Amino acid sequence: MPPLQPHRYPDSNVFYRNLRRSYPLIDRAEGCWLVDTSGRRYLDATGGAMVVSVGHGVAEIAEAMAAQAKRVAYVNGTAFTSEPVERLASDLCQRSPAYGKSYFLGSGSEAVEAALKLARQHWVERKRPSKHKVIALTPSYHGNTLLALSASAREHYRILYREWLVDVVHIPAPYAYRCSCAGASGCRICSGDVLEEAIRREGSETVAAFIAEPVGGSSTGASVPRRGYFERIREICDAYDVLFVADEILCGAGRTGRWLALEHWGVNADIVTIGKALSGGYAPLSAILATEGVVAPIAEGSGAFVHAQTFSHHAVTCAGGVAALSYLDAHRLVERVAAMSPVLFEALAVLRDHPLVGDIRGRGLLAGIEFVADKSTRTPIPRAKRFAEHFTQAAQDAGLIVWPNVGHADGVNGDLVLIAPPFTIGSDEIAEIVSRFRTALDECRGETFTHRKS
Repeated sequence: MPPLQPHRYPDSNVFYRNLRRSYPLIDRAEGCWLVDTSGRRYLDATGGAMVVSVGHGVAEIAEAMAAQAKRVAYVNGTAFTSEPVERLASDLCQRSPAYGKSYFLGSGSEAVEAALKLARQHWVERKRPSKHKVIALTPSYHGNTLLALSASAREHYRILYREWLVDVVHIPAPYAYRCSCAGASGCRICSGDVLEEAIRREGSETVAAFIAEPVGGSSTGASVPRRGYFERIREICDAYDVLFVADEILCGAGRTGRWLALEHWGVNADIVTIGKALSGGYAPLSAILATEGVVAPIAEGSGAFVHAQTFSHHAVTCAGGVAALSYLDAHRLVERVAAMSPVLFEALAVLRDHPLVGDIRGRGLLAGIEFVADKSTRTPIPRAKRFAEHFTQAAQDAGLIVWPNVGHADGVNGDLVLIAPPFTIGSDEIAEIVSRFRTALDECRGETFTHRKS
């Protein structure tokens, strides 16, 4: 039988995410590599969507999920529990003792939606129903369900559904590369003081929660807040009785070299969302972690969280999570991320001399490369050029998979890509990432993307 050819609309019955491109059909994968049906190999420098933490092709995880499916695949979470659900909850709370309860879902968007609903119900159960407002950062991204999208500041996603979104208060993110303070002390944004200003302006009696990614995801390209920022955020939330929700969907589960990214600052949130790398990509799995203080008013009040999803607390997906965490521990992969981080950033540093590369930043095995038209002024490439899209395709043509984002500079303009490889990546593969990345940059050089001064 001849190999299957790349698939595209309208030749396939699949409703693809992009209807104007063809899709190579991936046949198999191992470690950091994907192989399509023609035999072509791709270096997966983002672990898919920053998901494949333990690497592709780990038989132990697949076998654990298959064994659970044979034993019992699904039980109704309103009536029963199961061994893998109990084990995964215990494992997560042992890793992060500040949190006493775990609630399992299928995606990051679902987890954020549930976390914000939990924050709201917490205050209702405490007889403080006026606390309903959410404060979030801009730029930011928290998901595609409508409440999560409302909290997100990603204009090109929001514009189509604007009339359906709820009001969320947005404050500037601590985005060092594009902050006017240029790293100076006393910045209201980079210090976190802008949150206190927003709470006072809205009235603390109306604010339920503040949500933020501890290390920026695709929306700010792995931007890392300065030390003191999250310490100040915690202080402000405590002072004004606001729940702090840490969105660790992308940066958690070891991606930054700690189990949770907030650990770098010695800070705990009230509610944490975690996903993507939680199952290593072997199952659609996410979770919210909550402190006993958040859950207790519900347990002592109505007795039930008003949020139901058919596949929450799913036995097979949780078995995948248990197996992925076991593999993570057995191979000391979180420690490996910390050790490989300087290797990655030293290798990427050679790209700084390219005229289109404005900044390289991040932590652990999460790196953002931001492109600009003018390095001296940090002028973004005009959105009409669609540079991120051109570069991502050029990278794939070079056998390298990266993750693009746009609009972060001013809501419309701005181009960047993320590098977030599996935790198992080696030094030679990191060097190969950089080599193929430069090949893609050179391929894009034919377009006029840089700013020409008169």
